Amino acid sequence: MNAAITVLDVGGTHIRQALWLREGELRARTSRPSPSFKRFPGTSVAELQAMMVRELCDAVAETPDAVVGISFGAALDHRSGTIYASAPLWGGHSEPYSLRAALAARRPEVRWHIVNDVTAALLHAAAAPGRSTHRKVLLATISTGIACRVIDQRLGLIPVDICGLQGEIGHLPAHCELAGRSVELDCDCGQTGHLAAYASGPGIARMAEVLAQREPRRWAASRLGLLTSDGTDFESSLRRALDEQDGLAAELLDAATAPVAAVLRTALCLDPEIDEAVLTGGVVHGLGHHYRHALMGHLTREGLYLTSERSPEWLDQRITVSGPGEADSLAGAGIAAYAGVPA
Repeated sequence: MNAAITVLDVGGTHIRQALWLREGELRARTSRPSPSFKRFPGTSVAELQAMMVRELCDAVAETPDAVVGISFGAALDHRSGTIYASAPLWGGHSEPYSLRAALAARRPEVRWHIVNDVTAALLHAAAAPGRSTHRKVLLATISTGIACRVIDQRLGLIPVDICGLQGEIGHLPAHCELAGRSVELDCDCGQTGHLAAYASGPGIARMAEVLAQREPRRWAASRLGLLTSDGTDFESSLRRALDEQDGLAAELLDAATAPVAAVLRTALCLDPEIDEAVLTGGVVHGLGHHYRHALMGHLTREGLYLTSERSPEWLDQRITVSGPGEADSLAGAGIAAYAGVPA
């Protein structure tokens, strides 16, 4: 195997690329837009998939024994590299597509390794020295999409189901309320009422629109409403409003984190061997300590039966937020390719 492995992280917005060295170092980082249905409206999914294959193949230099690790933002079968769905890239399309076969057909001399982007982030996070003695580590990413993975550190194994999947929590049914009433929003996959419809980055923005419609006077008088009306982008407006202790912004974040807290509560209830649940992703990092504070507020008010009463610190000790570069899907793609994941 070459000393350097080409690694790519494919998301709904960007494709990041770098060279991964065996010591874990990433060099020559670049980024470019992804060929998605939002960037190319009206383009068929088949055409978007062909564009993706060309993009990925052209990114790999023609060198002997080239090895590539790909972190791909999609629900995929880790045993075969077959993609089932990628709402950020292809919308509601869910016809299985063998990305690995398509890549190998175009560049047969390359050794392709494909894992889900959350799996890649977990592989990197779990490799940190401080987590070497953990029994299990859960990583949840809250970004354009939402998903999680759990690794058994004792076995070095991320178990999957009969379809080669694990942790697609973003498309679980969820309940959300705003201004005292339930909310029903559509997910990017086309279904109504999924977790990602409320708690992803785009989901929180849609929740804000609902709040503005339901409480127009409060919205207009709030810092969040004033900032967005001045033309500041929503993500920056929300963070600034939270920094300034805007009550409406806090109410919005509280509503958006409620279904995420419900999933984590259930996961830790069912599997107490999860020694750490790591939060990562653009929403978590963008909102900083405000996100964890809102999440832990739910888990403090409604925690685990008996455990939260008898050992109130148990949940708090297990839920952490990753720092910059601690759960990097690019690095995880390198680990996957070097270790031969998937087998």
